[in-house]
Amino acid sequence: MTDRPKALVTGASRGVGAAVARALAPTHDVLLGGRDEAALAALAAELPGSRPWPVELTRVTAADVEGVERLDVLVHSAGVSVLGRIADTPAEVWLRTMEVNVVAVAELTRLLLPALRAAGGHVVCVNSGSGQRANPDWASYAASKFALKAFADALRLEEPALRVTTVYPGRTATDMQRGVRDYEGGEFEPEKYLKPETVARAVLATVTAGPDAHLTELTLRPRGGPVN
Repeated sequence: MTDRPKALVTGASRGVGAAVARALAPTHDVLLGGRDEAALAALAAELPGSRPWPVELTRVTAADVEGVERLDVLVHSAGVSVLGRIADTPAEVWLRTMEVNVVAVAELTRLLLPALRAAGGHVVCVNSGSGQRANPDWASYAASKFALKAFADALRLEEPALRVTTVYPGRTATDMQRGVRDYEGGEFEPEKYLKPETVARAVLATVTAGPDAHLTELTLRPRGGPVN
């Protein structure tokens, strides 16, 4: 890697994470976090200055971030969603959802705080409209995203030298959305959703705001599309 600013993006093997990595790559050296090593390698070959960072985020340790001494941007984009009525959602779904969407985010951030502090860095949490409003069948996912907002708010207050932003995209044309529409029994209609690249541009806008600006929250919804 070079002397350019350094970024780490989780969930970079596809969807919003990959789009964020592409948006940052012209100005940052990007660590591409994810579990799909082949997809990460293919993306790294496309983006000069980037390299794969294959990891299971729920088992990340200090050894995984060894050598990351300075980090300008950390984007948390990885996440899972399992929809279902509360009456039909067992404890293991709640635990797995919280583990991936909240606990893994908190632990990775904790491990990288020295590197973020060294750079006066920026943490971006890609949240969801479900982090602002809970709907039927979305309880475990919404609860995890409300918790993610609380984490970002507390981090912002505890680490005043860092910038911390929560981005709330509405429905986005990703594989996760395909799964949502399958559950809902509807068609996958990407023209009605946000593009991953649109969400990535929003993330980039928060990162490239002037040094005197701290964009703490940003909400995006598809024009003319669903609001939830």
